[in-house]
Amino acid sequence: MKRREFVGKTMGAAAASALASSRVLGANQRVRLGLIGCGPRGKLLVKLAREVPDVEIVAACDVYDAQLADAANWAGPNCRTHGDFRKLIEQKDLDAVFIATPDHWHAIQAVLACQAGLDVYVEKPLGHNVKEGRAIVEAGKRHKRLVAAGTQQRSALHYAEVARIIRGGQLGAVNYVRIWNFMNLTPEGIGRVPDSEPPAGLDWDFYLGPAPKVPFNKGRFLGTYRWFWDYAGGLATDFGTHRFDTMHQIMGVDMPVTVSAAGGRFTLRDGAETPDVLQATFEYSNFTFSYEGCMINAHGSGGRTAGKKYYQMRSTDDRPHGEAFYGTNGALFSDRIGYEVYPELKPVAGKGASIVGNYPTDGPRMERKEVAAEDATGLHVKNFIECIRTRQKPAADAETGQRSTNIGHLANIAFRTGRKLRWDGAKEEFPGDPEANKLLGREFRPPWDQVLKGYYS
Repeated sequence: MKRREFVGKTMGAAAASALASSRVLGANQRVRLGLIGCGPRGKLLVKLAREVPDVEIVAACDVYDAQLADAANWAGPNCRTHGDFRKLIEQKDLDAVFIATPDHWHAIQAVLACQAGLDVYVEKPLGHNVKEGRAIVEAGKRHKRLVAAGTQQRSALHYAEVARIIRGGQLGAVNYVRIWNFMNLTPEGIGRVPDSEPPAGLDWDFYLGPAPKVPFNKGRFLGTYRWFWDYAGGLATDFGTHRFDTMHQIMGVDMPVTVSAAGGRFTLRDGAETPDVLQATFEYSNFTFSYEGCMINAHGSGGRTAGKKYYQMRSTDDRPHGEAFYGTNGALFSDRIGYEVYPELKPVAGKGASIVGNYPTDGPRMERKEVAAEDATGLHVKNFIECIRTRQKPAADAETGQRSTNIGHLANIAFRTGRKLRWDGAKEEFPGDPEANKLLGREFRPPWDQVLKGYYS
């Protein structure tokens, strides 16, 4: 695409401002939504949105005709479909968009949507990298738009309860936190297939967008794109981002001071790039946090209660995803569908310093507790729609999403540099470390390199 044609399709500031000022909510506070990215996740989001009264899906966009045709079937007769998201955001009968595309598109689409006067819900991770996430935050501020991050665990009632338990001191001093994401993709992982022609109805060049131009490969498309650096950041930014956000919410923090990581693509015999094992250690002001991402074993870790269901478990013994908060009074293990408290024991007076087992105790230091819960995606979507109407801050706004997404980015940067890094969270940089700072962003393929200019330094 020539630059003149690109600029014509990508609204300038004056045109965007004029369109933004013309947007008002539909009659009787009806919210009119568009979807960019019509895969399974996007489909779920708009399905949940339609369960909220006075919500209408009026636009859908995808670069793959098969997914767009499916969207046309379930979205209803009033939904216009587009192969180019820029045409979607030009629709005047539109209040907000859901962005459920691969990570490398999030910033460009969110910034242009904000310029067009639309409120935005961006699936996690907020941005492909630190700088692009920051561009989304700044675009929301500059154009006075609501930007919600799709970290739906922020809307879960049981996580709010966990935060009250820990911040209220019931668990005692918590100086160590663990998060884990485990799955077993051995031996072939996502497989290894040769490059080929793209499937019929796919605009492969548009799919790549700002990412480097490469031949079509099935592994780089649809659900498995997340294991390639050009489009995503592997387990840490995909599965991890939700749990990093929860850890920040519960511990009342939003940025670490150091990070180190180790791992590699050790076992899986496939064509992917991101680590199949990654362990990262973060130092916060008053606790240490360990993240474990493992794609060669699904067992996970943590306590288990007989008969209890855990998130994405496959047998009676595995606990593949979760968060663990280790306090002096007990350990609290949580995941998306519940939490449990495992009490520590009170030592008999005078035996507190003992390190030998079988010493006398005086019962538990707190009560054993088990709470079941449900996935909160529906509540999170409802919160976004309510905020469109009330102009209140979303449960997880762009800044919150940025701070949580950054944790996965930092883990990957520490892994790729192979050393411990200091982090200035206020400036979003590694002080005095140009090699690490170079990985905070990426080079865009023209002409998409024009879109985010001026939104981050």
